[in-house]
Amino acid sequence: MTDLAIDIRAVSKRYVEHAAVDALSLAVPKGTVYGLLGPNGAGKTTTIRMVLNVIAPDEGSISVLGTANTDQSILDRVGYLPEERGLYKKMQVRRVLKFLAELKGISGKVADHRIDEWLERLSLKTPEKDWGNAKVDELSRGMQQKVQFIGTLLHDPDLVILDEPFSGLDPINAQALKDTIVDLKKRGKTIIFSTHLMDNAERLCDSVCIIAGGKKVLDGTVAAVKAEHGANNVALSVAGGRERIAEMLKGLPMIDKIDDQNRFFELKLHKGANPQELLRTIVATGVDVERFELVQPSLHQIFLETVGAVGIEPGMTGHG
Repeated sequence: MTDLAIDIRAVSKRYVEHAAVDALSLAVPKGTVYGLLGPNGAGKTTTIRMVLNVIAPDEGSISVLGTANTDQSILDRVGYLPEERGLYKKMQVRRVLKFLAELKGISGKVADHRIDEWLERLSLKTPEKDWGNAKVDELSRGMQQKVQFIGTLLHDPDLVILDEPFSGLDPINAQALKDTIVDLKKRGKTIIFSTHLMDNAERLCDSVCIIAGGKKVLDGTVAAVKAEHGANNVALSVAGGRERIAEMLKGLPMIDKIDDQNRFFELKLHKGANPQELLRTIVATGVDVERFELVQPSLHQIFLETVGAVGIEPGMTGHG
């Protein structure tokens, strides 16, 4: 009995001369929220498609819930929300969802009950309005995305894979999705989502893997990844004289990188630099320091550093 929901071993996929995924190995523990992070074109979607046996790897092996992913019966325990959304626009919402449930072997009566539960849970069925009776094209984009999310979960999968699930969602719908992901984990499910939005990954994920150029750059628990990269980071904010301080910081050899977050600066100090010396230098300028705090770097900062280290631009495009 394996403790892994997904076990990817030395998997590669090439298109002509382009390596979309290059010798990738990943181990995703059961019962976790796992983030597959990377810029556009990093290989995230290609990896997901290989896991689902939509495309076959050129090399390597993949197992899902302890079984080779070529076994269709194991993939029936997987729920998948693709990045490219697709619903039958002219069909009634309930009919679409019932059709998707029946494809996964759910009987009509059970499907009807689950559909009502999910519509209510995601505020698509209220005393004022039951959107389940509407046609798909009558729904907003966010509502349509919630309908497709419901379709992903109707068969109560053990493994849920979400490809860029927060793309295009407003804050209210994004919060509903986050709440559902947390609840799924509480029920023992494994959730994998790919994203290039680091804030969502930082709030939700137990572990992450960053892919760039088809290769794994780093992976591990969020706590371990941040601890490894957080030896000497400072959050600084000042009252007044902000532009003058910004120029002064650029000239200090003890600072390797400045990330202006608007309300504060996130500073990466040179290895061995003394934060107290930096504080004394700033105070000597006469500005009022509102915040000076040793902090772990954000996943966003780690992402920029690690992706940049392998020479991949965060906005690049190509095979996902």
